[in-house]
Parts: sequence; C-alpha cells; structure tokens
Amino acid sequence: MKRLLLLAAVTVASFTAACGGGGSTPPPPPPVGNFSNASLKGQYAFAMSGEDLNQAFIARVGSFIADGAGNITMGLEDVNSVAGVNQVSFTGGTYAIQPNGRGTLTLSNAVSSLQLSITLISNTKGLMIQTDFNATSSGNFILQSPGAFSNPGISGKYVFDVSGVDTNNPIIQAFPISIVGQIQTDGSGNISGGTIDVNDGAAVGPSGPLAVPKSIYAVDNNTNGTTFGRGTIVINGISFVFYVVDSTRLKLMEIDTGATLGDATLQTGTIPMLSSGFTGSFAFLVGGSSVLGTMGPLTRAGRFTADGSGNLNSIFLDTNNFGSRHSTTPTSISSASYTIDATTTVVGSGRGTLTIQDSGLTDAFKYVFYLISPTQAVIQDISNGVIADGSMLAQAAGPLTFPSTGNLAFNWSGIILSSSNTIEFEEDFVGQYSPGSPGANGFNGAMDFEELGSSGKNLFTNVPITVSTSINSNVPDGTGPNGYQVVTGNSPSTTFTYRAFIVDQNTVFLMGFDGNQVIAGTVSAQP
Repeated sequence: MKRLLLLAAVTVASFTAACGGGGSTPPPPPPVGNFSNASLKGQYAFAMSGEDLNQAFIARVGSFIADGAGNITMGLEDVNSVAGVNQVSFTGGTYAIQPNGRGTLTLSNAVSSLQLSITLISNTKGLMIQTDFNATSSGNFILQSPGAFSNPGISGKYVFDVSGVDTNNPIIQAFPISIVGQIQTDGSGNISGGTIDVNDGAAVGPSGPLAVPKSIYAVDNNTNGTTFGRGTIVINGISFVFYVVDSTRLKLMEIDTGATLGDATLQTGTIPMLSSGFTGSFAFLVGGSSVLGTMGPLTRAGRFTADGSGNLNSIFLDTNNFGSRHSTTPTSISSASYTIDATTTVVGSGRGTLTIQDSGLTDAFKYVFYLISPTQAVIQDISNGVIADGSMLAQAAGPLTFPSTGNLAFNWSGIILSSSNTIEFEEDFVGQYSPGSPGANGFNGAMDFEELGSSGKNLFTNVPITVSTSINSNVPDGTGPNGYQVVTGNSPSTTFTYRAFIVDQNTVFLMGFDGNQVIAGTVSAQP
C-alpha cells in the first residue's frame, strides 16, 4: 500500500511529545522470529515522504544494495524538497536486523547519512521511517529485479497514484494534490495514451477524467539505469523520476516544480468494463487534507459491498477531519451507488466512481478509483473540499477476524493536533508485535517513532507497546469497523485508538479515531 500523505497548510505551535513524561520504562518483550541480517540481501527500491524542519513537504526515492551481512555496498536517491530536486549517491552504510524484523539502516557517503528505523514484512519488502532529525518521513522498500532495468521491462497498462503538494501557485502556500490514472506503455519508451484524474487544492475542483497525451519514458542510459533501475517519465506534461522494482511496479517522484510521490503498478487480470462486472466487498483507506476554511489533515477508512447493479450495500465509513470524528453506518445512508466508466475516452481503463450520501450530512462522499486488478485499486477522495487518496482492496469472505497468531509489522503516519487545533508536525511510527499472549510486563511488541516540532525534536526507540483488538459487536462477521488500541509503556502511558478494517489475515487498515491527532496506517503479517 502506498504511504498515506497527511497534507496540510501548517501553523507553528508549541510542541508536546506524544509519549513524554518522566519515570522508568520497562523493556519490550524479547524479539522473536526468524529474521537476521541475512534476511536483507539484494537490491531494494525505496520511497519516503514527510516534512522537513521547516514544515515543508519532502520526498525521496531511490535504491540501495544490501550484502546480507549488515553492510550497504552502494545506493542512489533523488530528493525533492524546498531546496529543489537533488541526486545523492551513497557509497556505503550499515544495517542490523533483530529476529522480529525490527532494525536500523543507515545510507551514507563522505558528507552525509540517512538514518532509518525499519521493520521487515518479509525478505523482499519492509517499512521505514527517518530518524536523523533532518526530517520526519516514512515509506517502504521492496526487492528489485535488475533484469527489468530497461525500456522493454516497462510494457503494458499501469495504474498510478501520486500525491504531495502543488507548488506552482505562488500566492500563499503549497496546496495538496492527488493524481491518479492509467497509462499505456509500449516497451519502447512511448506512452500511447491513458486517463488521469487530478484533484488539486489550488484548483476550483476535481478535474474529472482527462485524456493523457502521448509522451515518453526511458531508463537512464548510464550506470544509474543499469545499476539502480533509475529512469524518467512524462505523464500529462509532468516529469517524474522512477526506480524500477520489476516489470510490474515503478516507484515515482515528481521532479518538476511540484512535489508528488507514489507508485505505478501493472494492471493484471480481467478488468471490468461495465458496472455489472464489479462485485464483491472492498475496504479502503485514504489520507490527505480538508481544504475548506482552514486546511487540516484528514483520513477516512471504510468498506462496502458492490452488487453488480450499481448499488452499494453494507457501508461503514469513519472520518477524522482535523480531530472532528464522524461515523457513517448503513442506517444513516440515504443513497449509495457506483459506476465503472464506460465512456469512449476511458473505457477499459478500470476507472470507476463511488457516491455515498449520509442523510445527516450536506455533502456526499465521492470517490474515483482505478482498478489494478479485480481485487486491488487506487482510490481518490473527491468529496467537497477534500484532497486525499489511498488504497482499496477486496475483503476476504467473512467472518473476518484479526490475525491471532504469528508476527505483524506496522507503519503509521499522522499529524499531532494541539489543544487549540492548530497543527503540529508530522509523526511517523514503525514497529512489530505478536498478537498472542502478552510477554513480559503485559507488552506484546515494540516500535520506534520520531516527532519534530517548532520547539523540540523527539525520537523514541524500542518503545514497548500493548496492542489489543476487538470485533465490533454490531457487525459480528468482522467486515465493519473494529476496535484497535495501542498503549505505550512510557510514563505517563499514551493510548492510540483506531478504527480497524480487516482486509484479510495478512492486511488490516487503521484509521486513528482520537481527537488530538490525525493518523493512519497499515498492519501486515510477517511470514
């Protein structure tokens, strides 16, 4: 799943650490699992985004090579920040992986280093947050296939989702922006067309479907391309750098005056061309901003069942808008529908729309989605005054339950709200827990997180946590919003309360339901 970008025009205020306070903290349970330094071996593409020390959006995308023995042999990244777009080569670095997949990773050269906390989901992918106090950001990494580092390695129809900030409007500030769509590549460096939806806070409203003009892409014709899979692509007049993961996925970062980050994923399976072909139950999670009045962070999570006739049923939807929370249930919905777009310009693109009207609200919830496969999509929130996007996945057949055994990795990102509802800096979390019987002192996991603020910088490492879950008694099959709570071991203790939407035994979407922060993320099963 792509990293959720909780974007906002921010007001500097006093900083209070979420887990501040005195007193001793007991240790987390001993790390248990089958990971080691040997688990991280090969070449990995990574992407991260967040905020720098000036509260400006920052994004980075790149590649590093791990030797399986705790050493980084080389790496390359592109960074988009207020300083412009810069390329950084890494000549070395180190990492250390615990048995539970948690660890640290440093990418370095002669003048600087990028310090990270990581959690492996498997030997091929993991989660990461920045911990060097130069910015607070989070993202992920995934094993690359160097055999795909060529133009022929990029061929077919790709669904993409990028989000970040539009810095082309110099009036006051950068505005949040989300861009989703589908492009058609030919394996020879040409984009023959596609469809795109742009939701830009600097515009009067969502663009609706737009035809993508013909353009080009190319893997770099030098060691950056052959060694790291780096290349460039132009989509709808916007220039991006990409790093090839394999023939099915690219990691994208804008290198124009704007700053956006995301993925492009090859469409597979039979993509429905009519509304009758779209059926089943789906869960989704989006993060972004409300741009009505004072801009603030927003996240939404929900689920629905599509009946094949254009109707949505069994809908649950939770929203945290700048600390104001709202739940939509089947009894509060006056109408709900969907379409798979079959108009001439977008037929076959996998584009669809959702509209959900809560009878207690004036504005409807509106979404655009592009199907990557019959069970996976990117989704863009185009409700009135909202710029947000994220992922949508088919839910497994019920009854759904939380994973009760094994080990789980997680990554959350959010914005801390002060008591006066001005916005603090971003906070980013990465960690791991075991949902079985609690270990020592009642804790069943641990996490690292970093928070930057106008009057302080805080990094919390190896924080013991107790994760508890509960199935909503009103939705006993587990398909609806469920309870998920994380209690830290710091003194005083801090509690994070989430609404959880279970996708299957491997993935859970989390949306923070606290009034003092807007936060969202995912939980993923480790092998």
